[in-house]
Amino acid sequence: MVGMKVHYDLEGDLLEVTFSDQPAYAEEVAEDVFQRVSSDGKVVGLVILHFSRRALDPLSLPLAVTAVPIS
Repeated sequence: MVGMKVHYDLEGDLLEVTFSDQPAYAEEVAEDVFQRVSSDGKVVGLVILHFSRRALDPLSLPLAVTAVPIS
């Protein structure tokens, strides 16, 4: 388990948020929005393509996030 990581690739215009370093597959949940899901069904991250186009548009994601303190 890692703390939340956020990475923006300027050249690819891609935002990636990772909640865990578990191996995962990607599943599209909205146009150009993917959630990364582990083999046990947990959402461990998300990827947003063409992020700069969305910067001014509201983004609604169909997932819940529970914050856990990192010690």
